[in-house]
Amino acid sequence: MSKQPSPALSTAVLQALPQPILVCGEDHSIVFVNYAAEAFFGASLSVLTRQRLDDLIAFGSPILGLIQAVAERRAPMTEYRVRVGSSRFADGSDDRIVDVFASPLSDSDGRIALLFQERTMADKIDRQLVSRGAARSVTGLAAMLAHEIKNPLSGIRGAAQLLEQSVTQDELPLARLVRDEVDRIVDLIDRVEVFGDDRPMEPEPINIHVVLDRVKLLARNGVAKGITFHEEYDPSLPPVAGNRDQLIQVFLNLVKNAAEAIERTSKPEIRFSTAFRPGIRISVQGVAERISLPIEIVIEDNGPGVPPDIMPILFDPFVTTKPSGSGLGLALVAKIVGDHGGVVDMDSRPGRTRFRILLPVAPKTTLIETESEEVLAK
Repeated sequence: MSKQPSPALSTAVLQALPQPILVCGEDHSIVFVNYAAEAFFGASLSVLTRQRLDDLIAFGSPILGLIQAVAERRAPMTEYRVRVGSSRFADGSDDRIVDVFASPLSDSDGRIALLFQERTMADKIDRQLVSRGAARSVTGLAAMLAHEIKNPLSGIRGAAQLLEQSVTQDELPLARLVRDEVDRIVDLIDRVEVFGDDRPMEPEPINIHVVLDRVKLLARNGVAKGITFHEEYDPSLPPVAGNRDQLIQVFLNLVKNAAEAIERTSKPEIRFSTAFRPGIRISVQGVAERISLPIEIVIEDNGPGVPPDIMPILFDPFVTTKPSGSGLGLALVAKIVGDHGGVVDMDSRPGRTRFRILLPVAPKTTLIETESEEVLAK
């Protein structure tokens, strides 16, 4: 006869799980939450157990219907990609996409256990892999454009310049139009060629807050004049390993997009936030070990949001919501973040758009080498 685990051991196992687990009674009263659920909902066990699930989950949530179905069938059920709304989420978001696993605890007391598996990280990884595949396609396109198109364009531009010197004043605007359009095409090709740069990056420890302050200074004097900035920084954040100029380009592109999105907003605002999120580890192609991505940087605006139909492909090349946009800015962001071993994702709804970037911490060996060089220099 097998020995049954003690209640203390069962509780310890539940507390050790990284997924939020919540147990509710027949009247939807909350009778148990594990540590992960406390962090997920941003409230302690004593606070949560004084509430009903109806108070915690937004009205009309499919989770309430799922619980009723489980109670009636007395069998486990699962709902995938459920949008959960709650004002208590620890990161301040109004809703999240989760998979919900519900199961009755026994045949008599009517209690039901809920396990929440947040879809955000899985979607981040999926989108990142899709963006990298699209970027590789653009790399081949860039090589073709550079060799097959730029040379003829140079001849066309030279001919247009000669025409400007010989045509009448009435025909001069047309000759200048030809030259300007050639310059525009060459500029587009130059931007695409960036995707073909496969030279290895030489990373160095970077204080991400210094990068963000630089981006804010540039934006305030350029693309984001008149926009209010807010910062919520974690002052104890460790450095990331990367290229300073490339990271500035990443966040400047995101701020530029945000500034353009909130041009017609009555009180335009852009928010920078950083946080340390331990426990996030992913597998990256070409790397044997799983990589930890604990450094989180969020760029948020209060604009109208991104249309839902293009959200899954927003980081692909040539995808844009702007009539005059090239669709390469966010694709370049995805490439640079990928080159840094990180992940970029976006969540949007009317009134709030968030771009979230997760990056690895600079290796200790790199930090030690840098400190040694500084000591020798002194």
